[in-house]
Amino acid sequence: MPAGRRQAAPASPARSRRSLARTGTPGVLQLLLIGLVAASVVWGAVGAWTVGQHASAASEVVSTSEPLSLAAQQMYQSLSDADVTATTAILAGPPEALTTRVRYEGDIENASADLAHLRGTTAGSAQLTADLTDVSTGLAVYAKYAAEALSASAAGQPLAAGSYMEDASDVMHLTLLPAANAIYAQQRAALTAASAQATGLPWIVVTVLLAVVIGFTLLAAQRWLRRRTHRIINYGLLLASAAIVISTIWLVVGFLSARSDFTQGLGHGSTPAEELAQSVIAAQQARSDQVLNLISRTGSTSFSADFAAETAKIGPRPGSLLTTAGASSLAGTGTAEVAAAERAATAWYSVSAQVFQLDKAHQYAAETARVISTGPGSSGSGFTALVTHLRNAIGADQAVFRSNAASGSGAFGGLEAGVIIAALLMAAGSAWGLSRRLAEYR
Repeated sequence: MPAGRRQAAPASPARSRRSLARTGTPGVLQLLLIGLVAASVVWGAVGAWTVGQHASAASEVVSTSEPLSLAAQQMYQSLSDADVTATTAILAGPPEALTTRVRYEGDIENASADLAHLRGTTAGSAQLTADLTDVSTGLAVYAKYAAEALSASAAGQPLAAGSYMEDASDVMHLTLLPAANAIYAQQRAALTAASAQATGLPWIVVTVLLAVVIGFTLLAAQRWLRRRTHRIINYGLLLASAAIVISTIWLVVGFLSARSDFTQGLGHGSTPAEELAQSVIAAQQARSDQVLNLISRTGSTSFSADFAAETAKIGPRPGSLLTTAGASSLAGTGTAEVAAAERAATAWYSVSAQVFQLDKAHQYAAETARVISTGPGSSGSGFTALVTHLRNAIGADQAVFRSNAASGSGAFGGLEAGVIIAALLMAAGSAWGLSRRLAEYR
């Protein structure tokens, strides 16, 4: 073989692998850059949308659902109280007390105002619209009958006044109260649905899992680069990693805080307040039955049976509204007022039992005095004490709900913007850190 012509030595396997690895590194870097930037944008979009949905639902609970639910509840109570007040005024006869007239007219005005609020701000189902129309139509009919009853009573015509009042009560019990109860149930369901949306898990879980995947990818990318480049830190990927960790922790803490607040507000505020509101309405219905029993003078036992059924709902006894509300209310004003309501209820039931015994004995004068009197030991004072304590307890529980709901809504404050900023930092950090390494191969 000529000295000037030598055969080239074959490349060693180790050199071939190094050459192949060196040639493939830019491709891997490009894939990492595109993948991490795209994942950052997707995570930011999903996270921002998820936070926006939860924040919107939380805001709706505070600003819309809870006020509408309260308006429906107050309308129901005002209608029921108007009926009790009017029937008691008819039973007492002339001269009608000014306070009684003021209370009755106030109830009608409050019910009308709550109805107008509900009709003006509620966009619901056809059933809700029909129920609101029934209340609007029925309220005008009821007010007409009640006005005629009060006028007849003032003119010294007790029989005519009683007849008109029974017609008014029929409208109240057959049309107004069922429709008002249906409206309240629908608004309560809307409140529960909005609260559930504010604290629902699915999309939060998806967002967190996506963040975990991105976080592990960033960690793997940094370890891979350390082995390839022998550089300990890639500041761009470190920035992206810090952004995903901090924003995810903020997201989880904010969501868990909001979920805890809304759970507390519903369980220890809204739920017992609803049960206490039902207790007020049941007490008003029981009182109305007691008064109508005297007005009708038919000797029928239906009013006493209805009275017993309504008071059984109230309690206190296992499973009753008062007992359940007392167990749910937080220690403090609400619990103390529920305990006071339980004592007032027991005392009122005792007096009412004596009232119905007088009715059976046809001692109507004594029975009427015990029913309409507001002095100590009367049915009137017992009913007033019970309703007063119930309303105080409702106010305390509603304050608990509003406080927790506002706190839960506030937990999402700034989070949507934070997620968007974090996603931009992740994308920028990934692009910066990987493009610098990629430039080394050009």
